[in-house]
Amino acid sequence: MDSISKIPVFRNMSEESVAAYSKRCSWRSYDENELVIDYEDDTCDVRFITSGKVRIILRIATGKEVILTEMGDGDFFGEIAAIDNDGRSANVTALSRSQMCIMPQAVFMELLDEEPEFNRAVMRTLAERVRHLNLRLAEHCFLQTKHRLYSELLRQSRPRLGHEDQRSISPPPTQKDLASRIGTRREVVSREIANLKRSGVVDKTTGALILCDLPRLNAMISAGWAEAE
Repeated sequence: MDSISKIPVFRNMSEESVAAYSKRCSWRSYDENELVIDYEDDTCDVRFITSGKVRIILRIATGKEVILTEMGDGDFFGEIAAIDNDGRSANVTALSRSQMCIMPQAVFMELLDEEPEFNRAVMRTLAERVRHLNLRLAEHCFLQTKHRLYSELLRQSRPRLGHEDQRSISPPPTQKDLASRIGTRREVVSREIANLKRSGVVDKTTGALILCDLPRLNAMISAGWAEAE
């Protein structure tokens, strides 16, 4: 039987509780690019990713969309609809072959009441997400497009192995994805990436976008915030 025991938010629960609640969940696999949840669906279950990766997208009626975030192993989504019993607030699509634990709304709400450690883990996750969204909202309100791009590149990057003074994004993000994340057009991202390459701030290698000059990139972001004052 599939179990919730390896999902991080359940790690502090007793074996008996894990076994009991696992029986009340279902498991489903999704193919790459398969729609998992659509915007304003009336479902209220919570989904925990046991393997794979999904993308969360906010799409408006005109067809424009903003990539809110991506989630992978151990992450969960759908808790907002479960808590407020309203429609889904975003679209979720599988980026790769993924398996998920599907927890009914009633079970999720019962867990919040009966398992304090689980409740606190969910609240910590929600707090982290609110902080992240607050930062992105501030960037959209106060920063120019190019400064939002610099911040997004830094946010997506990870330390580059063997190069302590550099960071990398692997695989390299597409210009379309970057544009969707910062609320602009692909052509704008293309132009700004070209400017960064010419100035030696970024470079491209096989399979990665390299942030070569972190002090300068951070200085450019700081300048953007200074201009917003």
